[in-house]
Amino acid sequence: MCGIVGVIGREDAALTALQALRRLEYRGYDSAGVATLDQGKLQRRRAPGKLSALAGLLESQPLPGAVAVGHTRWATHGAPTEANAHPHKAGRVAVVHNGIIENFRELRAELQAEGRKFESETDTEVVAHLCDSFISRGLSPSDAAAATLARIQGAFALCFLFEGEDDLMIAARRGSPLAIGYGEGAMYVGSDALALGPMTNHISYLEEGDWAVLRRRSAQVFDREGRAVERQIRVVAVESVLADKGEYRHFMAKEIHEQPGVLGYVLGRYLAPDRLGFLPLEGVDFSKITSVQLVACGTAAYAAEVASHWFNRLAGLPAHVEVASEFRYREPPLPAGGLALFVSQSGETADTLAALRYAKSQGQTILGVVNVPESTIARESDVVLPTLAGPEIGVASTKAFLCQLTVLLCLAAQAAKQRGRLDAAAEAELARALGELPRLISETLALEPQIAKIARDVAEARDVLYLGRGLMHPLAMEGALKLKEISYIHAEGYAAGELKHGPIALIDQQTPVVVLAPKDALFEKTVSNAQEVMARGGKLLLISEAEGLAEGGDGAWFKIAVPKAHPLLAPILYAAPVQLLAYHAALAKGADVDQPRNLAKSVTVE
Repeated sequence: MCGIVGVIGREDAALTALQALRRLEYRGYDSAGVATLDQGKLQRRRAPGKLSALAGLLESQPLPGAVAVGHTRWATHGAPTEANAHPHKAGRVAVVHNGIIENFRELRAELQAEGRKFESETDTEVVAHLCDSFISRGLSPSDAAAATLARIQGAFALCFLFEGEDDLMIAARRGSPLAIGYGEGAMYVGSDALALGPMTNHISYLEEGDWAVLRRRSAQVFDREGRAVERQIRVVAVESVLADKGEYRHFMAKEIHEQPGVLGYVLGRYLAPDRLGFLPLEGVDFSKITSVQLVACGTAAYAAEVASHWFNRLAGLPAHVEVASEFRYREPPLPAGGLALFVSQSGETADTLAALRYAKSQGQTILGVVNVPESTIARESDVVLPTLAGPEIGVASTKAFLCQLTVLLCLAAQAAKQRGRLDAAAEAELARALGELPRLISETLALEPQIAKIARDVAEARDVLYLGRGLMHPLAMEGALKLKEISYIHAEGYAAGELKHGPIALIDQQTPVVVLAPKDALFEKTVSNAQEVMARGGKLLLISEAEGLAEGGDGAWFKIAVPKAHPLLAPILYAAPVQLLAYHAALAKGADVDQPRNLAKSVTVE
């Protein structure tokens, strides 16, 4: 969601903040702004739209000063206009905010009764007015910020500047992530470490409820009770240059083509050096676990759905999947000493984090599968399995999804070993098959010209259906999600066996139906459903291996032949063609592939 940066102690603070904001573009936004302190005076520049608009404004109207806060806003309260863009200012206070202030209406009414005038529709402006109100009553800026934090409710990350205070910045975190960067004679604040990479790799993370007083050469952190605390400063391996697209037109294309390489990192981490087995997992004894609760959101939830099949088949272990936004409010009973597994690319997803805390309160062992090992979910998990995808900038998840699947399969294999359901021969066979995946995915990506041609026709459709059975059912849902989130074509994914229970009514000559049909034990049944599509004039796009296409592809509108792989690996391999199909359909429609409308990369508010 929204991105926050803060800079104190650099003469080019506004431009430094702008560069840091560029590294947060992947989070999604629709306006941006910067405020600085110059000789004690607050000034700001704000613009709706992309950062290029803000950059142009700063070029024509520079902002001097060695202290700055910057922000990319994803609109919640109020449209993406200049008036609603951050930073917000009231009197002597400027503030940037990621999150939602739940009691802002009550506070706004209270402040208006004091005679304060509001300029925006946002919840954030309340924070600036409230803090300035406390200063007007004689509190110091630090005490006013503390009093403000005590009054506001909700989930937030905040960064304050104060007129007349050229060596002071206050940052606070409740729910939304915030990192502090330590430089030489300068301090930094960022929504994540990636934003701070060019300035410093010495990072500490504010814990839940923390707030910090930053000066050029120091940071003092307080917990939610106001007690001074120490937070570990880590040396974080963050790229020192802005991620670029290289030879690719979009980050999404680059990240799709990075998948064979990042998969190699995952296999190097979780497979034995001889690639004939899986490295042992510490911290979880699956022989004592009776069931697994998997929780995630969006694409990560589909990875969890695939993993539930693997836990069932490989390990003989019941596995239940819920989307975090429902799980957290249902408050389901959980078995004593159970295992709760949370999957998140960012490790900061608000609903997933809230669900994790509920599971922890119920005595569950918490296992986090995350791409950011310094994230809140990682820090609050008992066991962490990094997915090693590297930075993913495109909003539509591709390589992170593939890495999640691979890590979860390795975890299911470990569970099967610990439960005595995977002997040495079967383990070696599965490990060898996994070792072949980078090559197989490279071969699949070589089909891109063919898929691009098909996608141009798919882009003409108003509705698209995706069908799959077993392990392919979650992939059908993921394929539909990819298509609709970046091309804005309505798409739905169904279990193929459910076709006759309603979706078949949608099939006509204008409706492409993408059928994912690896040559496995369910192939005949899936092809039967494909025949039902063609019998009703539907445009069948069949994705299978060559043998499957020869056996079940007669009459298909288009066919895509992927390499043959171990049946358990099909979801990982088939992710690539559905990603390419969505990408090229979006290109054909002229959509903003990397930053689709209304979407954010990291959903850090409810």
